[in-house]
Amino acid sequence: MNTLPHPSAATVEAVADSPLLSRRRFLQGSGVAALGVTIVPLSGLLLSGEASAAAFATLGPQTARTLVKMARDIFPHDKLADRFYLQAITPYERAAARDAKLKSLLVDGVAALDAAAKQRYGKPYAALASEEQRVELLKAIESGPFFKKVRGDLVTGLYNNKALWPQFGYEGSSWEKGGYLHRGFDDIDWL
Repeated sequence: MNTLPHPSAATVEAVADSPLLSRRRFLQGSGVAALGVTIVPLSGLLLSGEASAAAFATLGPQTARTLVKMARDIFPHDKLADRFYLQAITPYERAAARDAKLKSLLVDGVAALDAAAKQRYGKPYAALASEEQRVELLKAIESGPFFKKVRGDLVTGLYNNKALWPQFGYEGSSWEKGGYLHRGFDDIDWL
């Protein structure tokens, strides 16, 4: 058996005080570096609501911000990030580029909503901090074509997003697996 010589106390002290990189410091530094390497590329993919709203060339960033806030107020889920609401309204950008009538409905609807918010509260709709104030404004327009269009499209835009199903507790289609009767029909824990 090959044994290494036992270092003296002076040698251990000299190594501990040396400017060399210790194993602990190396691991701490590599962990931070790995985190940075992971977060920097992801930050380009997961843009903030402001940066993503700026990508709406046809509808405009203000319309996009208002539609995201409106979507959150119509279907409020505190645990969902704004990016999911943004994904739900993104098809409007492509559709509005092809359909002038849709573009007019959305842009004019947002303008009217902002005008009502400014008249009543002095700020545009998306700038209102109070959810109660925003919901009050939405209730005033809920019978109009703008609100109906947005609400109707959000149902499928949000709830047909497979990435969100686990957050809602939905496991997906079950008919091809024999249905729910013997596969979780009675496994709810919130009732």
